[in-house]
Amino acid sequence: MQTKYPKEVILKDGSEAVLRPLEERDAEALLQFYRSIPPAERWYMKEDAADPSIIKKWTDRMDPYRMFSIVAWTDDGIVAHATLIRNVFGGMKHGGHLRIMVSPDFRRKRLGTWMLLDLIRRAMDSGLERLRSEFVVGAEDAAIEAAYKLDFYKAGVLTDYVKDQDGNYHDYQIMVKHLHTEWSDF
Repeated sequence: MQTKYPKEVILKDGSEAVLRPLEERDAEALLQFYRSIPPAERWYMKEDAADPSIIKKWTDRMDPYRMFSIVAWTDDGIVAHATLIRNVFGGMKHGGHLRIMVSPDFRRKRLGTWMLLDLIRRAMDSGLERLRSEFVVGAEDAAIEAAYKLDFYKAGVLTDYVKDQDGNYHDYQIMVKHLHTEWSDF
């Protein structure tokens, strides 16, 4: 059973956000969202989401089977972006990859949790067996803590793998979640 969108969610502080799939017309708002994230909080991303060409690539090549993105909207515009990336070839097609970014003003309000739960549901409905996410230790500790609460476990750590803008090395933690076919299987 796929999640129905748009979906209104109430956050921990009583404020509201609307979740819905990313659309091509969201490109400018998504770019503004990533540009609002301080560079010190996005240096570890695999692509520079403050670059219009990256956002264009993400919004022009949307394939909901391979990559499904949701955004959270408030009166301020997009305040969070989450993506489920499916492996569609070879020996890893039973797995998917998650990535999420939440505006600093909306962290610790459970917005990321709402989005993560929606993507987990989509992964389960798609027949995926495992989800993977990676985190930079020391930079994403709150996200690591949230992942543990949602039954992700530490599958490995690459020691001193990520180098920040000041030349300091950080551990890169890989976390995995085994999926069930139904919520009642937990």
